[in-house]
Amino acid sequence: MIQLKIVVKEEVRDINIDTVTGFYDLIKAMDAGGGFAAKNLAVAESIYSKMMNDKESFNFLSYPADIVSTGMRGILSYMTKKKMFKAIITTAGTVDHDLARSLNPYYHGDFNVSDVDLHKSKIHRLGNIFIPVENYGIAIERYLTEFFKKINKKKYGMHEIIWELGRSINNESSILYWAYVNKIPVIIPGFFDGAFGYQLWQYVQMGNKLDIDFYMDESLLSEIVFKAKRTGALIIGGGISKHHTIWWNQFKEGLDYAIYITTAQEFDGSLSGARPREAISWGKIKEKGLFVTVDGDATIIVPLIVLAYLNKK
Repeated sequence: MIQLKIVVKEEVRDINIDTVTGFYDLIKAMDAGGGFAAKNLAVAESIYSKMMNDKESFNFLSYPADIVSTGMRGILSYMTKKKMFKAIITTAGTVDHDLARSLNPYYHGDFNVSDVDLHKSKIHRLGNIFIPVENYGIAIERYLTEFFKKINKKKYGMHEIIWELGRSINNESSILYWAYVNKIPVIIPGFFDGAFGYQLWQYVQMGNKLDIDFYMDESLLSEIVFKAKRTGALIIGGGISKHHTIWWNQFKEGLDYAIYITTAQEFDGSLSGARPREAISWGKIKEKGLFVTVDGDATIIVPLIVLAYLNKK
């Protein structure tokens, strides 16, 4: 039998709009409200603050590329500019979208527009973001063809090529630009799965040479996790970027801080929907680590967490 005094610890308090004057006040009010995803959002902000203020923690930012097509790119770029995280683990489309948006605009769209009509109009859909064909693949191909010609002088790790690309982009709205400026490695374990990787393959297929050490990024991650006293991660979404982040951290007995933000469910056994407790069973998050899952759209949740943290400061 559960004793009431053990499980009943704090009274649920109503959110008083009159006392909410900023993002941090809102998050604290959600915390006091105690219910559902709002409570988990407040816990996430608390863990985020602890992670940011722990000077001995090596913190990872992990996310899939789709959010780079939205205004979230500004948040990701800001976090990279301010060195909130020491390494980024992401998917190949981050390079594609960051480069494409540094060259050309994307547009507001609608989930309900006919995809047949979009195809006939030469417009790509990414959810409710519309991307004219000439603003994406064609622009990326032209840019990268010239870019690869300029960097074929030495052997590179993939994160070093991405730094060179960020330097070449030279645009303060760019995530990759700030990664280059601050020497934050951008690790893309599945880098062939996108326009950047395809153009790299095509460049070499045409008889050009580009000397790449494909093991260098993994050696860098090995060096990071074995040297770090503590590690933390803000993990947006799932897939290969999420798994690569928690995979490497198992070799230091797990993450000390972990924030999962996801719309995936765990009933199908997918890594994307797996909760932190599953990672504990693999040693990818510490048993006594601080962790939480916030269910919902990262384009809503991440700005709230970051702005609440900055508002508190």
